[in-house]
Amino acid sequence: MTTQLKNIPNHIAVIMDGNGRWAKKKGKERIQGHKKGILSVRKLVEEASKINISYLTLFAFSTENWKRPKNEVSTLMDLIVLSLDKELKTIIDNKIKLNAIGDINSLPQEVKKKLKETIEKTKNNRRLILTIAINYGGKEEITNALKTIINKVKKNIILEEKVDEELINTHLYSKNLPDVDLLIRTSGEKRISNFLLWKIPYAELYFTNILWPEFSKNDFYKAIINYQKRERRFGKTSEQV
Repeated sequence: MTTQLKNIPNHIAVIMDGNGRWAKKKGKERIQGHKKGILSVRKLVEEASKINISYLTLFAFSTENWKRPKNEVSTLMDLIVLSLDKELKTIIDNKIKLNAIGDINSLPQEVKKKLKETIEKTKNNRRLILTIAINYGGKEEITNALKTIINKVKKNIILEEKVDEELINTHLYSKNLPDVDLLIRTSGEKRISNFLLWKIPYAELYFTNILWPEFSKNDFYKAIINYQKRERRFGKTSEQV
């Protein structure tokens, strides 16, 4: 399946849901679902790079995910480190720049170190900006930004009348990302789950019943074709677009 190149979303964000359910369906342990899901990430990044998507943001681990069983969380963190090691050459060869958003400083030391190393090694790449949202929560992102701004206002670093949307944006984890054009969620769930709340005011939402480990190249193109058929008005009427 191919898609028209004239109306490709600039920024695609993905809530990669369904690893656990895939594993349960297959009679496997949950961690096997996460391992299989990493293969879907690789395929998605390859396809996004091929059709010149500028920004791809993946929801890897939320602030709420710490509530999961400790052994699952620990294995997930190990998988992130192993994946960054394994995929580094491919990332560099394809001129992909890695970015990370979230409370990175609160991550386990090894994860934090590997993320920073990979970000540094790919900082000059420009073909695709691949952002991993890890230890990330949309409400927390906005709250932390506002706390920082309030503190600066109190110290007269920022004038209160200068506080606007643009200023708030510059204090977000995601400050270097444009608004999301297309948000994809797998597994049949139809909710945002506290993801990129500031960046999705006009995002087109696409929900699919496909579980993340089974999300294929064709499923990705189906989402983009669906996006291309929509009329994005940004508050205008159809006649004005």
